[in-house]
Amino acid sequence: MRYQGTARLDKRTKDLVKRLGPSDIAIIDHEDIDRVSAEGLLSTGVEVVVNASPSISGTYPNLGPLLLTRGGVRVLDAVGPEVFDRVKDGQALELIDDRLYADGQVVAEGSRLTVESVERAMEDAKAGMGDRLDEFARNTIEFLDKERSLLTDGVGLPEVSTPIDGRHVLVVVRGYDYREDINTLKPYIREVKPVLIGVDGGADALIEAGFKPHIIIGDMDSVTDEALRSGAELLVHAYPDGRAPGMARLDELGVKGTAWPLAATSEDLALLLAYESGADLIVAVGTHANLIEYLDKGRKGMASTFLVRLKVGPKLVDAKGVNKLYRATPGLTDLAFIVGAALVLVTVIVLISSTARTGLALLLLRLRASLGL
Repeated sequence: MRYQGTARLDKRTKDLVKRLGPSDIAIIDHEDIDRVSAEGLLSTGVEVVVNASPSISGTYPNLGPLLLTRGGVRVLDAVGPEVFDRVKDGQALELIDDRLYADGQVVAEGSRLTVESVERAMEDAKAGMGDRLDEFARNTIEFLDKERSLLTDGVGLPEVSTPIDGRHVLVVVRGYDYREDINTLKPYIREVKPVLIGVDGGADALIEAGFKPHIIIGDMDSVTDEALRSGAELLVHAYPDGRAPGMARLDELGVKGTAWPLAATSEDLALLLAYESGADLIVAVGTHANLIEYLDKGRKGMASTFLVRLKVGPKLVDAKGVNKLYRATPGLTDLAFIVGAALVLVTVIVLISSTARTGLALLLLRLRASLGL
């Protein structure tokens, strides 16, 4: 197997996909590639991925490597972190079997993943899921007591100018099936006009779908400059001690934001903002709520999410996978367009066909006779 391409390196896969193309060789350091990251790599058209870490470590049956191999991507796995010292961004590379070459020298060597090898690894990982679940549950319980203030006390809600009280709120996280779910919800968004909250890259998902976010919440590390400059209100997720690394990026861009220190995830903050501000209904797209999704995010527990969902539950509708359950029916505009097109077609046929014109004339005569005209 031979393949030549241009090296593109980044230890953060979600940052690398922003500058990847079909002729590039992606070099990442991503243990247990998750589904969303794999979908991002596939969307770039890249054909070769070189991973410094194991793409599936056996901790849990992560789906990312299977998506890549089934999608025809060549994955050279577990080549070691030294590849980042030996390869420079933009350098010409050649992949031959299980070795990566630069200027005729071997710069990385690993194992090539196949659909069959990944499926075997996933089966082995499933066998240990009982231990993972037990560990996950213990971590969750351990932190529940520390974070119970999310449920019982106030959350220090920041002031926002966007009116939320009594309105629907749509919270978008760039999680599983978020694109398909947003597309399915487009009629709802246009008709109800909910407050649109993007959690980090969820803001870009809204923009890609043709909508402008009203509020963006997150660490500000996976959202584009375009979204941050869109005019949305910016709430920067800060540590409980007040440190907010994301504020530095806003300062560089010359946009203003408000730090919100809270021991929770960014998507938890979005749900809390909507709930505490009096939202009538909260619709969540792409949020994370089960064991596999949290392991995909590298989290060892879900105490804050458990508590937040207990709190906002009466107003929360999780729209994950809604595209598989519902397809929007044609609206009045769509029907009018179809009827109009049909009338145009009939008119054209009548104009170019003498037989059709004669038939139409006879039909009109019969109608006039029946009406006594």
